[in-house]
Amino acid sequence: MLNRRLFVTGASAAILAGTRDTKAATPLTLWGPPASPSIVLAKAAADGLPKSVTNAAVFKVWKTPDEMRAGLSSGNMSAVVVPTYVAANLYNRGLSIRLVNVLTNGLLYVVAPAGTATDIAGLKGKRIAVPFRNDMPDYILQRLMAAARLSPDDLTIDYSASPPEAVQLLLAGRADAALLSEPASSAAIARAATLGKTLERVIDCQAAWGKTHGNATLPQAGLVVTEAFGAGRGPDSIAALQGALESTLKDVLANPKGAAASAAAALELPAPIIERSIPFSNLVVRPARAARADLEPFFKVLAEQNPRIIGGKLPDDRFYAL
Repeated sequence: MLNRRLFVTGASAAILAGTRDTKAATPLTLWGPPASPSIVLAKAAADGLPKSVTNAAVFKVWKTPDEMRAGLSSGNMSAVVVPTYVAANLYNRGLSIRLVNVLTNGLLYVVAPAGTATDIAGLKGKRIAVPFRNDMPDYILQRLMAAARLSPDDLTIDYSASPPEAVQLLLAGRADAALLSEPASSAAIARAATLGKTLERVIDCQAAWGKTHGNATLPQAGLVVTEAFGAGRGPDSIAALQGALESTLKDVLANPKGAAASAAAALELPAPIIERSIPFSNLVVRPARAARADLEPFFKVLAEQNPRIIGGKLPDDRFYAL
C-alpha cells in the first residue's frame, strides 16, 4: 500500500502539473504599448511560442498607461510590456510582478522642422507636444530640461492623450516640436512628407541623456509577468519566453519588412512606417539582471525630484526575474 504522505504529495504534484499543462494549453495574450518594443511581441505571437509556455499566443496593444495599470492590477494581463519605471513602482507598491527583460535601449526623439533646435536648451521659448503627462516621455524630458537648466516656464508643453494626438498638434502647426517614441516619430515624418512638409528627428534623446548623465542607454520599456504567470505555466516558462523573444529579435533585425507586416494591424500603422522605425528603435531583449546596471542609475535620475515615481526605493533582487 502507498504511504499516505507519499500519496498526498504525489497527488498534489500531479494536480499542480495538470494545472500547468492546462495553463500552457490556454492561449496567452501578450500585451504591449503603441511603440516599437511591441514589434518583437507581435512577431513572436505570430510565429508561435514554445509549447512549454502556451499552445497559442496572440498580441494586443494597450492604448493608455491607465489601461495597462488596470490590467496588471486586476490580473487580466499577465505578460505586459511596460515602462520600466512603472514596473519598479508597481512592484514596490506590492503588486506581484517581476521584470523579465528590457526591450529597448531608447527610442525617444524630438521631432520638428529642421533648424528648430539642436539640443534641449534650444527648446527654450518653443511649444512642445508631449504624449502621456507624468509618464515616461514626460519624465525623461523633465530630467533633460533640468540638466539643461531650463525651467517649466522656459517653454510651453502641450500634453496629449496619445502619440497620434501629439503628431496632429505638430502637423497642424499648433506645436513647434513633438516628443515622440518610435514608430510615432517615423509616422510623423512620413505624414509630413505627404503634406509637403519636412520634419526631422532634431534631438536624439538617447544621445542627450548620454551627454548629461554619462550613459546613452535609456532602458525605457521591458516585459513584466505576474507571479501567477510563472506559477501557472511552470518554473521554466519565463526563461522559455525570454529565449523565444531573443530569437524573434534576430528575425526582426534580419527581416524588418516581415516583422513590420506582423505588427502593422495591431499597431494600426502601415507596415512601411513600422519598417522604417526599426533602425531608430534600439531594440534589444536583455535579461533583466543583465540590464540592472543600466536600470538602477536610470531609476535614480528619474526619481531625483520625486522618489514616488519608482515607489520610493530601488526594487530589490526579486524584482529581476532572469
